[in-house]
Amino acid sequence: MTFKAKVIEILSHADVQINGSRPWDIQVHNEKFYQRVLAQGSLGFGEAYMDGWWDCKQLDQMIYRIFSAQIEKKVTQFNFVIASLKARLFNLQSKSKAFVVGEHHYDIGNDLYKLMLDKRMTYTCGYWKNAKTLDKAQEAKLDLVCKKIGLKRGMTVLDIGCGWGSFVKYAAEKYKVRAVGLTISKEQVALAREMC
Repeated sequence: MTFKAKVIEILSHADVQINGSRPWDIQVHNEKFYQRVLAQGSLGFGEAYMDGWWDCKQLDQMIYRIFSAQIEKKVTQFNFVIASLKARLFNLQSKSKAFVVGEHHYDIGNDLYKLMLDKRMTYTCGYWKNAKTLDKAQEAKLDLVCKKIGLKRGMTVLDIGCGWGSFVKYAAEKYKVRAVGLTISKEQVALAREMC
């Protein structure tokens, strides 16, 4: 079975077609998409989207269908092992490349990020259920994370890829925990230390 045929089979469980006419169908622009998805799973799927290898008119409907169909449970153990092996054999990421990415994306200075992020410099999605501002949405999200992980006074938290330290600062302030953040960006570290 080809990579394309396997991806078509997997997506059929969610009633999502490749190059179909419905708004939740995926339009593939790069034939390497199929191998990438099988080798890297959901990470490869998302990164292929960011790289413009595929798109979809109504992304939310497509993702809803994939989650509702529980595709990850329908993929056989054999396919999981093959995909894992491929991901390990053909992984283009490396420790040295991570530092290059950090320099190109985050060490360009903090001014741009200050203009587009909340006051805490939180670089992830907000939780808007009861929030009316970006600052409140980000605090609500940070609090939700703390509650979901069962954070309690006196615990220690490690945040790998902490960015500007918004989560570790919030957790330390509001939940009285010891929080340690790690990032590869010199600019992020400098501002995080200043803010904390």
